[in-house]
Amino acid sequence: MDSGFRLTELSGKKDIRDFHDLPAFINRGDSNWVKPLINDIESVFNPSTNTLFRTGEAVRWLLRDSTGATVGRVAAFYSRKIATAKGSQIGGMGFFECINDYEAARILFDACRDWLADRGMTVMEGPVNFGERDRWWGLLVDGFMPPNYCMPYNPPWYRELFEAYGFKNYFDQYTYYMPIDDSHLSNVIREKAERIFSNPDYTFRYMTRKEMRKTARNFMIVYNKGWAKFPGVKTISEGHARLILKSIRPVLDEKLLWFGFYKDEPVCFFLMLPEVNQIVRHLNGRMNCIGKLKFLWHRHIRNKMTKAFGLIFGIVPDHQRKGVEGALIMSFAKLAMSHGFPYKDLELNWIGDFNPSMMHLLDQIGARIIKTHITYRYLFDRSAPFERAAMVNT
Repeated sequence: MDSGFRLTELSGKKDIRDFHDLPAFINRGDSNWVKPLINDIESVFNPSTNTLFRTGEAVRWLLRDSTGATVGRVAAFYSRKIATAKGSQIGGMGFFECINDYEAARILFDACRDWLADRGMTVMEGPVNFGERDRWWGLLVDGFMPPNYCMPYNPPWYRELFEAYGFKNYFDQYTYYMPIDDSHLSNVIREKAERIFSNPDYTFRYMTRKEMRKTARNFMIVYNKGWAKFPGVKTISEGHARLILKSIRPVLDEKLLWFGFYKDEPVCFFLMLPEVNQIVRHLNGRMNCIGKLKFLWHRHIRNKMTKAFGLIFGIVPDHQRKGVEGALIMSFAKLAMSHGFPYKDLELNWIGDFNPSMMHLLDQIGARIIKTHITYRYLFDRSAPFERAAMVNT
């Protein structure tokens, strides 16, 4: 029976506008929703800015009803390099938006599944990003409050649509909250940190804007030793590290870029950014000339940014469980409690439930879970056994 829906690939500027306008319709009346910057999303689908196109492809669709109104959107993508590294032929789907109608959602999911299967994929992961995991990754299922910058937000009914189709929970990713001070640190953390402070081989400080080349090198070293062992996470080059820092430079606050050193070699980092969605919500998705003026006004005149978010925390394995984590956090907290420090609250994104050691650490420093996103997987072979993400650091 004809459902009345029509699925088409994006073609032309009007389709791109409809792709970006649909979330406003889906989330109408929800004061928590923040329209993402259009350029941030378009850069994902631009081969000149997204290197994954060198080994893969991406496609976007719009779904319209019998009146021609846009009622759904989705993207599918894969990278041969990433699929091979994961050990299975895993493709991705994301940027899903849809009215509360299972038939509409099914058409979008089917399109992604069939497109990926035609290209040799056997597993569909979603909703995820065609890029790094720190952006547009996971389905929000708990903690419907304003999203952090480049973090996904969606209506509650999306969970039912995904699970009715057959997607299964591959892992949960948590966002933690804590006030910016050291009052919630456990005695165990404090005692270990004090032992670290008494060792002159350890030093902790933030990196200045003048040290961006050195910061990139330090970031690369710790990231490759501490993060690249995780499933689906690949090593980065120093050039890639510079590009990451360059991408955040417009909103960077040097006093939020903390590193720990042992005998002058980097062993840990805690990189934070001002939570710019406190301002982005006023820009209607556009960082054009007017948008930039609005941004500067809200940031420097209205002092809108009172929250920071943890972009990434990392420590090399040889220095874990010694108290280095607590020493790094206490060093930052000492500065944060000084007069005139603008940030009062901190949210830490992207803590996977497959990393119990990190969850335990956050419990010890007094952080609490306030948001949960789910990364789902859909196996094309419906009879194949499903396994959740393997635990690490256990």
